[in-house]
Amino acid sequence: MQRERLIARLIGRSQKPDAVGKPRECRLPPRSASPRRAPAAGGPMVPAALGALLALLPLAASLQSPGSRPGGGTPEPSEPALRRLSHHLLARYQKGTRPVRDWRTTTTVAIDLMVYAILSVDEKDQVLTTYIWYRQHWTDEFLKWDPARFDNLTQISLPVESIWVPDILINEFVDVGKSPHVPYVYVSHHGEVQNLKPIQVMTACSLDIYNFPFDVQNCSLTFTSWLHHIRDINLSLWRQPELVKFDQSVFMNQGEWELLYVLSHFQEFSVKSSDSYAEMKFYVVIRRRPLFYTVSLLLPSIFLMVMDIVGFYLPPHSGERVSFKITLLLGYSVFLIIVSDTLPATAVGTPLIGIYFVVCMALLVISLTETILIVCLVHKQDLQPHVPEWLKHLLLERATILLCIRDRKKFSQSRTETLDTSRQVENNDSTAKPTPYVCEDPRECGAVGGTRSAPAFAGRPEGSAALQEVLRETTAIRQLLEKREEFRDLAREWLQVGYVLDVLLFRVYLAAVLAYSITLGTLWSVWRDA
Repeated sequence: MQRERLIARLIGRSQKPDAVGKPRECRLPPRSASPRRAPAAGGPMVPAALGALLALLPLAASLQSPGSRPGGGTPEPSEPALRRLSHHLLARYQKGTRPVRDWRTTTTVAIDLMVYAILSVDEKDQVLTTYIWYRQHWTDEFLKWDPARFDNLTQISLPVESIWVPDILINEFVDVGKSPHVPYVYVSHHGEVQNLKPIQVMTACSLDIYNFPFDVQNCSLTFTSWLHHIRDINLSLWRQPELVKFDQSVFMNQGEWELLYVLSHFQEFSVKSSDSYAEMKFYVVIRRRPLFYTVSLLLPSIFLMVMDIVGFYLPPHSGERVSFKITLLLGYSVFLIIVSDTLPATAVGTPLIGIYFVVCMALLVISLTETILIVCLVHKQDLQPHVPEWLKHLLLERATILLCIRDRKKFSQSRTETLDTSRQVENNDSTAKPTPYVCEDPRECGAVGGTRSAPAFAGRPEGSAALQEVLRETTAIRQLLEKREEFRDLAREWLQVGYVLDVLLFRVYLAAVLAYSITLGTLWSVWRDA
């Protein structure tokens, strides 16, 4: 255009009107036979004008080029496609209404999440804190354009405050976490809006700690529109449920909890027979790693219980067993005080490991009580009566066979010797002459013996006094030795009874501990592999 204008301007100058107002005419001189004369000075000539036009053509081409203009500067570039598209989309956009042209059209919001980390599990307050990557997309009918008009631009990022965003919330929210603010969303030329953002979620969760430290927790995250009914906003899953279930691509798998899987479920619900709402549930299933608690809680308790069982091999008639058992009980009490802060605290129920510690403490108390009973039974000699015959038959004969005691013959032999000794003493007392043997006081025996033997020794008054004195002393010594031997036999019988009773109680205690340990181990292994 500039070239044509320049040529027209030059042609107009060549046809400039004269003084009368008529344009000049280029007239050729008439032909004559005379030789050609040069034109008069100042006369118009067509070749000169054409030569001038041809000379100005390169100048016109240079003026038309975009790199320069008559002023010597550069022209302003056209507006960028991003700005033109943003102005085109947001100039008359109204974010206060749902972005559909027909109000009967339902806006479908597809959502998705990926668990990034398990930050904390508060058993006392029943709160789970997770960090997730949340994604959602929907179609906005007022954010569509033709890419050919905007330099083939098919996607643009717009401020999230400038467009309509669905009111999708999590029902289990209990506190606002420290989530970073993402100010933009992606919009494609088809009107598809993608909102991607990370969220720190603090949700209420029903935590079951009965299986601690082998517990598995199942917490739900329910996404729903807080206001719009299902006919206005419907929810769907962005990906396939199988892909969501085992997706651990971004999960930080180095903490106390490990992610097993994430289940998804869509459902409709209504409140008091009103309009239905759409909700999408995600069930986050996590499991605690029990290695730390096994080493710090279970192993020390097991070691103390093993030492308590080993303490039964100390002799029952020694006092060291009582002090050993008391030391173990005190040590276990200190251990429980130390680990009390490690156990989860909740008002709903008590974990099984807490019951395990209480039962172990009770077993230690029972073991100490049994030890004290056996020691009292063995060391009380002077005030003990004879062992009843039914007890001898039950413990020294039946129980030794049942418990497979190797030296049970020694028990039966000692019991037989005791019976023979008691019978011999009774026979001697019944068949002996009325001598002062039955008297306990030597003076009485001497007096009674002197009166009864007076007729026998009447003829020998001198030697009878010395003989009677020797007889009285010998009788007293015999009675003392017999009573001491009787006390020893009685103490030996009670010691044998205490030994057999100790073995019996030890076997019962060991069976109880083993049964309890096997039951807990089986339960924990089943929970661990479930």
